[in-house]
Parts: sequence; C-alpha cells; structure tokens
Amino acid sequence: MNTQPLPPGLTQPPFHLPTAASIVAIRQDNYRTKTFQLDAHVDAQPGQFMMVWLPRFDEKPFSLVSASPVTFMITAVGPFSTLVHERQVGDRLWIRGPFGNGFHVPPEQKRIVLVGGGYGVAPLYWLAQSQRDRADRVTVIVGARTAADLLYIPQFEQLAAESAGSTLYELIVSTEDGSAGRQGLVTHPLTDLLAAGQVDGLYACGPHGMLAALQSLGRQYRVASQLSWEAYMRCAVGICGACEHEGMVLCMDGPVLAGDADAPEPG
Repeated sequence: MNTQPLPPGLTQPPFHLPTAASIVAIRQDNYRTKTFQLDAHVDAQPGQFMMVWLPRFDEKPFSLVSASPVTFMITAVGPFSTLVHERQVGDRLWIRGPFGNGFHVPPEQKRIVLVGGGYGVAPLYWLAQSQRDRADRVTVIVGARTAADLLYIPQFEQLAAESAGSTLYELIVSTEDGSAGRQGLVTHPLTDLLAAGQVDGLYACGPHGMLAALQSLGRQYRVASQLSWEAYMRCAVGICGACEHEGMVLCMDGPVLAGDADAPEPG
C-alpha cells in the first residue's frame, strides 16, 4: 500500500465522481501501448483499478500502475483506448476510484512469483516495487505472443539491476513464438520453480485462460495464489453485474481473488 502522505493542494481521494486530471507525461511502451501519468494522487494498493471517463463517449476500467502519481498503462484495442491514445500532455482525463480489492502479500511469504500475460503486467510492476526490502526473492515472469508484444521489460530489468538490497529480483521472459526469451507459455518456467519448491506465493494478472492454468498449478503444488481477473466493468460499484465471475462481481469482490491452495482440482 502507498504509505506516503499525499502532496498538498490536491483533491483528496477517493474520487467518488469523475474528476478531471491533467496528463503530465506519456511513454510509448510498444506499438500499441502507452503509459499515462496524471497530476493526481490516490491512496490505493497494487491490484486496484480506477475508471477513466471521456465525456460524451464512454468510461473504462484500468489497473493502476502507480497511485502517486496516478498512472495507467493503456493498450489501444478499441475505440475508447484509441481515443485516449490521441491525448497529449496537458490534455485531461476524468477519473474515479480507486475500486476493488488489490494484492496482499502475507509477511511469511518470502519467495514470491509474479506472472504477467500481455498487458496484465501493469499492476504487477507496482507490486514488484512494493516488495523491495520485504521479500527475499521476487521472480517476475512476463509473457507475450511475440517480442513486439512484451511490456515493461526495461522497467523490470531496472528493478533486477538495482536489487542490491535484501530483495533479489529475477526476470524471466517468455514468448510463444520464441522471438524473445524462452519459447512457450509462462506456465513452463513457473512449473519449474514450483516443482523445485522455490515458491511461497503466486501473484498474476492476465487473460482468463492463463489465470485458470495458474490456479490449477497453485492447487497442484499447494502454493497460495492471488489472481487478478480481467472483466468488463461498467459501474465499478457492483450494481450492473457486467463483471460477474463465478457468482461474484469482480469490481467489488475482486479483481484480485485468492486461490485456495488446498482446494481439490475440479472433476
């Protein structure tokens, strides 16, 4: 959780209604993804999300990359995100939140693995930063279809390069076509670590198929997991039901759900 005091002179969160914030920096991450930093600050934790609104157009949820300042990674995959990509420094976005439940790393978990698929790496970068000088080892597995689709590799590499303190960071890259890192799915290097008994806790964000496979692996090796499930969140307050998942609404009950390491495999 962000424990730093909020800068003076800013609207105090949470933002219950859409509130205008100016874009102060934009970084191009790959051919279709940008990171937007705003002049707003919230009290939140890794894994929580906020709603971003463009007046007279639409509102969409995005995981926080940082709470202070508010930072989002946005991939242009549809009309809304494409329109956000057209914004420049100095333009405004309207935000409300934060919402949902984030990641909580128990103090006894000293060897944790973070698995990000595609743009699911956004909340994991913040989570990795939060574990500095708390965990003994943080292994980050980043997966994508191709090298061009990888995200935040330089940022994770910098964390690993700077791990001169009590926390050792390790980065493993996996691409389905083998154009970068290890060829195959993120489950392959993860299985190696689990089989070697080197994991106390598993944390992940990505496509549902990937998360279902990781949940199964956590149960198989009896390792507790916390998984951030992506969903189409419209209201963010549990009313519309658009983000229903196994009897829960992810905007309120999630998006981070704890996996039961002792639960039997279905079927």
